[in-house]
Amino acid sequence: MPLRWFLRFVGMVTLLAFPAAVMPEQWMIEIAEVLGIDSFPAAPLTFYLARHLSILYGFVGIGLLVLASDLVRYRPLVRYLATGTIAFGAAQFVVDAMAGMPLWWTLGESLSTMAGGVLMAWLNRRDGASHRQVRDA
Repeated sequence: MPLRWFLRFVGMVTLLAFPAAVMPEQWMIEIAEVLGIDSFPAAPLTFYLARHLSILYGFVGIGLLVLASDLVRYRPLVRYLATGTIAFGAAQFVVDAMAGMPLWWTLGESLSTMAGGVLMAWLNRRDGASHRQVRDA
């Protein structure tokens, strides 16, 4: 099922956020500079927020892997997750723009998140219809 593979792929990639939660602070600053974000403040609150966001993304990855493990059971939840992902992408656009992030970052992050939500919704609908046809036959 393509939806299962999509959820697994995104879940596994998102798990990669866990190591960033313990990344040395200097690495965070250097990565920001490489990305063209020269104003990364070396302050406790900045590192606290970056680390907590990494942990949160990692747990999202775990959730996606759980959903992928039993789509028959969790399919209705995937529909809500897809809608929420699209809304989250729109919110990312607003937050990134308000924060003064570079345009490439704002568009890349928000549009890719919204596209992922649209793809998730489409795959969920398509796979669900295929599943119902097989079940009803």
